[in-house]
Amino acid sequence: MSDLTRGYFGVGAEGISKPGNLGTLTRTAHAFGASFLFLVGAYWRLREHISDTSKADRSLPLFEVASPRDLVLPRHCKLVGVELTDEAVPLPSFRHPPYAAYVFGPERGSLSPEMTARCDWVVRIPTRFCVNLGIAVAIVLYDRTLSYGRWAPRPLHVGGPIESLPPHVHGRPVFRHRPPGTMPSPVVSSEGEPPP
Repeated sequence: MSDLTRGYFGVGAEGISKPGNLGTLTRTAHAFGASFLFLVGAYWRLREHISDTSKADRSLPLFEVASPRDLVLPRHCKLVGVELTDEAVPLPSFRHPPYAAYVFGPERGSLSPEMTARCDWVVRIPTRFCVNLGIAVAIVLYDRTLSYGRWAPRPLHVGGPIESLPPHVHGRPVFRHRPPGTMPSPVVSSEGEPPP
């Protein structure tokens, strides 16, 4: 997945209490290329009962904290809460940050007010009622993959793409910080001539 996206993301849950849901969250995050996992206020025995068959705990770091105020995220990482509320941004209209940590609420409740206050954004999946935690994680990560991946365009009619994705073309380097008065050296083609 790392060849399709830039940035990184983590996946976590607040107040998760069912080991099956933790296993699904872990496996789904691993499958979509998450960089880390985190749990906030999780039931204390969950660590012993992870039902993840992909063995994500051997590939992804898992951070556990007692409360939202104890959660420390990497520099530039934005916290995105996922909750079914009227005030939340609908997921199809949301632009995912390149560095994100997605936090999901407990199975029989919502994100705590303290967690919601910590979030940079709260998004909602446009459904009539809440879906299972594992399904919610998969939907959000699939949407992120669609947003950041490079895919062939969808056809106007029913079915798969009728044209292949053109190969990626690398442009000239972008110099964001140059000392004053310096210019980048011109790109020279294989024939020794500058490009037109």
